[in-house]
Amino acid sequence: MTQPTKSRRQKLEEFLAAHPNDAFAQYGLAIELAKEDNHAATIGQFRALLGTHPDYVTGYFQFGQFLARIGSTAAARKVLTDGIAVASRTGDAHARDEISAALAALPAS
Repeated sequence: MTQPTKSRRQKLEEFLAAHPNDAFAQYGLAIELAKEDNHAATIGQFRALLGTHPDYVTGYFQFGQFLARIGSTAAARKVLTDGIAVASRTGDAHARDEISAALAALPAS
């Protein structure tokens, strides 16, 4: 009898259980949760990622994009603004510019 194939989400959850501080796995899980439209879990996972790894610039960009997609424009604006500051502080000009473009594309509030 064969075992059912584990989903990407299940694999990431198992990996995170064994390596709870792995930033890429935390990020990957947040992206998988977003694909599932699991809004509360996605928000929680991105917050956990950025709380543990505050310099993970890509997390700010993707979290802000997710918040914008679900209509949380004010929250997206805050996350993206924070991401710009982190990207500037860490010297990641490419990410800063990309996050700035995402921020500029948000609808006016």
